[in-house]
This record gives sequence, structure tokens and C-alpha cells, in this order.
Amino acid sequence: MVNKFVIRFANDITPGSAPRAWSVGPGLPSLPSLLAHAKRHARWIAALAALLALGLLLPYWSATGTTPVAFAHLWKWFPALLSGLWVNVGISLLAMALGTVAGLLLGALSFSRWRATRTAVRWYVQVFRNAPTLVLIYFTTYVFPFEIRLFGGGVPFPDWVKVVLGLALPTSAIVAEIFRGAIQSIPSAQWEAAQSLGLRRSQIFRRVVLPQCLRRMLAPWMNLYASITMSTSLASLVGVHDVVDTAQIASNTVARTDFTVLIYLVLLALFFAYCYPIAHATRGLERRHERY
Repeated sequence: MVNKFVIRFANDITPGSAPRAWSVGPGLPSLPSLLAHAKRHARWIAALAALLALGLLLPYWSATGTTPVAFAHLWKWFPALLSGLWVNVGISLLAMALGTVAGLLLGALSFSRWRATRTAVRWYVQVFRNAPTLVLIYFTTYVFPFEIRLFGGGVPFPDWVKVVLGLALPTSAIVAEIFRGAIQSIPSAQWEAAQSLGLRRSQIFRRVVLPQCLRRMLAPWMNLYASITMSTSLASLVGVHDVVDTAQIASNTVARTDFTVLIYLVLLALFFAYCYPIAHATRGLERRHERY
């Protein structure tokens, strides 16, 4: 059993030849491949080590009664932070869903045969793609009423719905541009080849163009989702009780500088933990798209 894990140099028996790789044992990966694998995943290993160290520190502090005051307060507020984060995630998902549906419709209309339709879509995209996100959130907050009168009664119009609409506007404009670019990236020869096979225009779009467009749109769409998720941190400015608002309340309640620094550091880590895997997967899709 011990011999199985003894590192040996496989080329020692051939003097003068170039050294080959170190191996860990028969049938096991070589040492350079293990080091390369560890280097590729160094960020994940460092994050795991940090979580493991924190996981060991917390029981030690609890057992010895030496828990720092800031960490003790953080432990109490952490469930509220997670609940607030889910509000941000829900807003981002709804804004992306609404913006994607509207963006695909606008992208299709940008190829309309009527010039007035194409012009209207172009102006919509230019206006909302180049508007600051915070301005759009304030715009939807004050343009839409706080209550809708229906059947003689009042139905509240929540602030978080207004934030969803405020984020969906730039999302729809950007998705429309992504969709238009994906369609234009399809070579015209594919349209001509499909027409020569007797396919109608709708069949060409559905069976030939659209599957390729969806693959090409996926990476920028995921990148846009990560950006929209980070923009949800602005929701607290219009009264939405999200993770940033929770952190602000906790900071004001505890009123300690070290706790304020710690809770905003945790806030940064929560957004990073949610958005980084999306960005990492986006880069992987982009690399895969470059190969094909």
C-alpha cells in the first residue's frame, strides 16, 4: 500500500535520456499532471481552504468563548442577509425573463420589411441601452403608480415590481441587439442553400438559423444576467428590502465600525459567490464557441 503512493522517477534507468514525468504509482496520474490540475483549480482550492479554515475557527471560538464581537453579530444577521440575497436573485431572474421575451420580439421586429417599425425599434434600443440603470429604476419607480384602482378597490404596486421593470428595459434593448447580431452572423449561403432545398423562410429560420443563434447568444446572455444581478443592488435605493438594505439596517443597529466593514465584506463575497460561476461558465462557452 505504501509502495503504491511512493513517488518514483520513471526514467532513472535510462542515463542520458530526457527525464520523463514523475508518477505517483502504477495507474495513477503523474506529478506534473497533478500540479497542472491543481494550478488550474487554484482559485477553487484557495476558496475551499478559506471556508475550511473558517469552519474550524467557528467551533473553536464557540468552545472557548473567544468569538470576536463582530463575528458574533454577523452570525445573528447572516440568515437575514441570505433572505435578502434571494430577493436580489428573484428580481434579476424576473427582469431577465421579461427582458429576454421583449428583446427577442424587438430583435425580430428589427428585420421587419416596414421602415417605420425598424426605426422605432432602433430608437428604443438606443435609448434604453444607453440610459443609466439607476435613472431607469427611478423612472419606473415614479412613473408607475403606487396603487392600481381595480373594481372599486386598490391593488398595491410593489416597489420590487417597479425595479423589475426598470431592469427589464435595458435588458430588452441589449437582448434585441444580441439577437440581431446573432442572426446577422449566420452566413447568407446557409439561407441560399436551404432555399435551394425547397424550405420556406419560416422553416429556414426555425430549423437552420434559430438553433445556431441560440448557441451564439448563450454566452453574452449569461454575461448580461451577471451584470443585471449586480445591478439589483440599486433596488435598496427605492425602498426594496434586499440584501443591501438588510446590511444597512444591520450596520445601523449594531453601530460598530468593525462589524460594518465585516458585513459589507460578506456582501461582496455573497455577490461574488453567485456571479463568479456565471462569469466562469460564460468564458467557457465563449472558448467553446471559438473552437466551432
